[in-house]
Amino acid sequence: MARPVAAAALTILGGFFILAGGLLFAALGAVFALFGFVSGLFLLGLAVGLLTLVVGLLMLAVPSGHTVWGALAIVLGIVSIAVAFGGLLVGLLLAVFGGVLAVRWRPLAEPTITVEARVLPPSE
Repeated sequence: MARPVAAAALTILGGFFILAGGLLFAALGAVFALFGFVSGLFLLGLAVGLLTLVVGLLMLAVPSGHTVWGALAIVLGIVSIAVAFGGLLVGLLLAVFGGVLAVRWRPLAEPTITVEARVLPPSE
């Protein structure tokens, strides 16, 4: 069965960058926590990065849902701007581009062989 491998690879790679941006965002949250501003908002970058990785793996595992996985990758890439510094901008671009490739991906058509039957007169 054909799979959107390029789309999945770009989305997974973008997920790693978004996860790295989420770690930086969480470190910034730890610095703010030292001054008394405690919020779970800073952990959302880690969640978005992990979800992007999962969506990339789902593109490989369940290729029939490529449109849904691609749309989720695009949305998660855009959300990463607010919660993970856009995955250091590289993660945003990779996730969105991988999502677009997944949405546009079409499996190869199975080759069909048709045979036309002929009626032959009985041999004598």
